Amino acid sequence: MLRKGGTLRDDIYNIAPLRNIVGESPSIRKIKELILQVADTDLSVVIYGESGVGKELVARALHACSRRSKGPFLKVNCAAIPGDLLESELFGYEKGAFTGADREKPGKFELANGGVIFLDEIGDMPLSLQAKLLQVLQDNEFCRLGGQREIKVDVWIISATNHDLQEDLQDGRFRQDLYYRLNIIKIVVPPLRERREDIPLLIEHFTRIYGQRYNIDNFEIPAELLSLFLNYDWPGNVRELENYIKRLIVLRDFDEVEREIRRLSGEPLPPTSEKGRGIHEDLLQLVIQVLSEAEKGKVSLKEVSKRVSSVVERKVIERVLERTQGNKRQAANILGISYKALLYKLKEFEDLEL
Repeated sequence: MLRKGGTLRDDIYNIAPLRNIVGESPSIRKIKELILQVADTDLSVVIYGESGVGKELVARALHACSRRSKGPFLKVNCAAIPGDLLESELFGYEKGAFTGADREKPGKFELANGGVIFLDEIGDMPLSLQAKLLQVLQDNEFCRLGGQREIKVDVWIISATNHDLQEDLQDGRFRQDLYYRLNIIKIVVPPLRERREDIPLLIEHFTRIYGQRYNIDNFEIPAELLSLFLNYDWPGNVRELENYIKRLIVLRDFDEVEREIRRLSGEPLPPTSEKGRGIHEDLLQLVIQVLSEAEKGKVSLKEVSKRVSSVVERKVIERVLERTQGNKRQAANILGISYKALLYKLKEFEDLEL
């Protein structure tokens, strides 16, 4: 796998398990190299990075490149599950362990036996649970809630966090002994603003994925918008870019996205095009009309909400129908509704005289 001198061959960076980690920047190549170096070691790994950088992709690549690839990969988001439920989620419980425990339930550690358990946002795990996790790392065994039997497991623990765990350590929010057990291998995924050269590759990647999903081809971002993308700081990182590409593929609202990016970046806004102005003018006219009705004592908030929603829906449907050249079945598929529902919407717009 290694060349003389210890550098990986270029083709190694593009093996199947690593293809979802898109990029050719030095930082991404270093991450891919590290994945291949540690994938079969079972050394605990902590993946650091801001929200949206792709920490889970790195964890899944570690699993896919390891001898555990045929075993399970189970993810637990430590920030999304309340502390009192997180323990039973991780370690399971016996029948009668607490009110409502009418049957036994294996936890994620049991289910991940022979594979990987990915502890996302490990920095948000309560201190009380950190002690039990430390026991699993030390002894490879634990008890279910309400149980006495020790359960042996063979699980590779990969963690991820957007915290600075050393800072949490100093503030007493993270156990020192657990930190040193988990933090054997440290992988830092940089924010997108620090690897801007990867943005065109990511755009191409997401365009291919969502173009196929929505049956849309010949999609291309205008040069001006691409330039803005390359200079934007991407606080939401790769996830934010992915969501913009999905939106652009379906709606083709290049002018509106350009204005959003300029506003978020603090750049001067361009003049609004006729196409981009349509929805704003329609909404303005609707507001004027509603205010006039309100002055006459004839207004229903429920009806106002329905009409505003219809204006926005009509514009979205118009854009998608433009893209599909009037093909209503294809448009319905892109919009995620049935053909019949689309016809109903179009009839509703006629009745509302939109």
